[in-house]
Amino acid sequence: TEKLRRVIANGQRKELPCWIELQVKTLDSSFYAPVTLTDGRTLSLNLDSSSTSAEVCQAVADKIDLKDTYGFSLYIGFNDKIWSLGSCGKHVLDVVSQCEQEMRRQGQEEKKAPWRLFIRKELFKPWHDCSVDPVSTHLIYRQIITGIKLGEYTSEKEDDYVQLAARHYYIQFGSAYNKESVQRVVEECIATPLIESKSMTKWMQLISSEVLQVKRHAVRGKRKLVDSIQQKWPHYFSRFYEVTMTAGPPLSKSRFVVAVNWSGILFMDEREKRLLELSYLEIKDFVLKAREAAEMAALIETNLEGLRQRSVYALVQQDANDPRFLICKQGDLLLVEKDGPYSPEENLITATNQRTSSTGSIYKDTVQYLPTLTRPTEEVLVELLSRLKTVGFNNVKFKKYLKHMVPLFPPCHRAPGNVGRQGAFKGVGKEKLWACSKEPLKQPLLKSLVRNSDLSYLACNLLPILKYMGDYPIKNIRSPVELTDQIFGPATQHKALQDEIYCQIMRQMTSNNNRLSMERGWQLMWLCSGLFPPSSNLMRHTRHFLESRPRDPLAAVCLQKLKEPRMFPPHVVEVDAIQQNSTQIFHKVHFPNDTDDIFEVTSTTTIKDLCCSIASQLKLSFADGYGLYLKTPNKVMSLDEQKYFFDSLRQTSDFPKKAKRVKEGNANMPYLVIFKRKLWFNMTPGKDQVADLIFHFPQELPKYLRGYHNCTKEDLIILGGLLFRVKVDSDRSQFVMIPRMLRELVPTDQIKIMSSEEWKKHIISSYNKQSGITVQEAKTAFLKAISSWPTFGCTFFEVKQTYESSYPNRVLIAISKNGVSLIDPATKVLLVMHLFKNIMEYHSHGSFFQMTIRTPLRGNSFVCETSQVRNLLLQVNVFKSKYFLQRKPLHIVA
Repeated sequence: TEKLRRVIANGQRKELPCWIELQVKTLDSSFYAPVTLTDGRTLSLNLDSSSTSAEVCQAVADKIDLKDTYGFSLYIGFNDKIWSLGSCGKHVLDVVSQCEQEMRRQGQEEKKAPWRLFIRKELFKPWHDCSVDPVSTHLIYRQIITGIKLGEYTSEKEDDYVQLAARHYYIQFGSAYNKESVQRVVEECIATPLIESKSMTKWMQLISSEVLQVKRHAVRGKRKLVDSIQQKWPHYFSRFYEVTMTAGPPLSKSRFVVAVNWSGILFMDEREKRLLELSYLEIKDFVLKAREAAEMAALIETNLEGLRQRSVYALVQQDANDPRFLICKQGDLLLVEKDGPYSPEENLITATNQRTSSTGSIYKDTVQYLPTLTRPTEEVLVELLSRLKTVGFNNVKFKKYLKHMVPLFPPCHRAPGNVGRQGAFKGVGKEKLWACSKEPLKQPLLKSLVRNSDLSYLACNLLPILKYMGDYPIKNIRSPVELTDQIFGPATQHKALQDEIYCQIMRQMTSNNNRLSMERGWQLMWLCSGLFPPSSNLMRHTRHFLESRPRDPLAAVCLQKLKEPRMFPPHVVEVDAIQQNSTQIFHKVHFPNDTDDIFEVTSTTTIKDLCCSIASQLKLSFADGYGLYLKTPNKVMSLDEQKYFFDSLRQTSDFPKKAKRVKEGNANMPYLVIFKRKLWFNMTPGKDQVADLIFHFPQELPKYLRGYHNCTKEDLIILGGLLFRVKVDSDRSQFVMIPRMLRELVPTDQIKIMSSEEWKKHIISSYNKQSGITVQEAKTAFLKAISSWPTFGCTFFEVKQTYESSYPNRVLIAISKNGVSLIDPATKVLLVMHLFKNIMEYHSHGSFFQMTIRTPLRGNSFVCETSQVRNLLLQVNVFKSKYFLQRKPLHIVA
């Protein structure tokens, strides 16, 4: 089973099994092969029938702690030949099988095939930095020394060998001169034919002289040596492709070899004669056919894009005459300040016009970053300006080159699946581009993401789409919500990725004959359409995709869900529902009277929508004034009525710590959704009996028992009798239990004003006076009795303050419809009442809450500390907003 998973993951083989595979034991699925490094070390690596060059390169990197792996490739040697397998998806044993087949053609036994594996540096990045990884630099250095000795790297200049040998001497032996050491360097660095043609003595004299100069100039280190070789011999670190040119500037041949390296692109004939050499800045409009066109295009584009991102040179594409910004003409060269005052999200940059020497701001979309790290020559600038004027704004021909080379999904304004007239190269046609695949994408489907390395990486990192649909093996078990977090999490943070996700899901559902994969694809589409809509450019194509599949029941549902974007990935409840093939989601909501009910919600249900639905189902007289709260093991939070329901659940219950990323899938935190009264405007006890019983009484009773209200002894006795009836109804046998029930009948801080027996006597007397009323009537009577108090309906917070010396350290904040009151919790005396119209500003920081109150002379501040600072801030905001909404408009007379 594991081998089958590997085949699915790495693709099918193209050659017959090799001899070594047939010798592997029946129960064993792998064998160990030696892989040689450039410094002479040999590693023994575990290979199996599906091992690829990418896996071997990564395994070697892990073993030797190689961090800068770019350009290191797996090579195979056979007799006197050696060729690259790259570091991509080529099967290692396919090439071994080819070696064995060659042995058979020669009439020899395949088991004697002298193949061997190497890891070598094949390519440099145009921005390669030797200081990044000493391990990488050491391997390249040893490869250069060995390559020169074996004649792999040659130069027409004798001085190149001498300088390199001198630097090698300094690296190996330091600054002390020694004749024997010089001879050893000659033996290690100079090819045998060169030594024989000039003699050992002559080479030792040349290198000894150079060693003294190297010492004098203190040119030392492997970094310097590697840097110098990279600059002098870029063609030795190239990737080669056999191509046929079908269109482009005239050349002496139409079939030739293209060498792609860090410095640019080189066209050569079969005798390695140079036909044309172009830097990345000079790339022209060629149309080339090649068996490995996709790989070549990806390599060129990677280098172009990396250079543009690092470039500080930009070309102005249209005249800019606005005096508020940098004055420029079309074709002006700008030197851009990479660390300027504007953020990457803004459309402005700071630059210096090289023609006028003026510095100022300019819009990003009016310039084209040039793929170069050095200042372009005047000749190149003239050529670029000529192309710019010929082709037009934002359509320079060196950009157009990639249109023919890179098989990307077209921009949003084209229909999905239409790759354009040029299409792609052999083996990468439009059908294969816009169709399901079991291979991860190596580049985004949308061209708009290609030039943004971060977004391009995220777009290519959407492998969980294939994993969720079952089209790619999963090594470690992942829950569905973990996969959906990985798919949709980045898109909720980066809007530019949202269209890419739609495209990748639709692509994977095109020409897909796997029933299970299609079923899960529709699940993803259902989740996606409930999170965010496609852009206006892609909306028409998405609708067409859904409307063209009327037989799929989820298509019509997805069409209806295309609304405003959400902030978070799907909630576990949504994922569970669609995994059960249900588009109906029911969620439990709890009420203050310890009852609950089930309500239907959708991916686009807002808090306000659900509140209205609950009020309607409960038949409340008014829906205004109620709100939803979310209770977790740590706190209770009020939910913003403008936000989506499932976004609110994820924001408050899934992410208690910023450090926990989306991929952790912390979606199982226990929580309760509570619906209760939030605002007490226009509320009259007895007017809505359902509201009184479900919300008003159970919400006001705890405030009363905690002692938040200032009431008389007579009030306490009357209310104690009512609460006792609520507890026992007409069961007089419970009189003896009154002393034990006092905490449920009398405020906690008032129990000590009388003995338990006195409380019993007074409560029984009050109870008898209320004879004949029901429990529900007792609850309503309780509400009517306290509704006249100024603190009725307030939201209370117990806080600690040291800011105002005339107030006690602990005060009670009561937020009502008129303002914020500060109360002494011991005496219940009102310390001050701040009307909302006098509260200038308020905010929180950590566990501290601060508000500034307007006075005739200046603004006074009040600061307090509470563990419920978030709810305090939210309640002030809600009450104050409601206060100003209810005020009558001012009529101003001029």
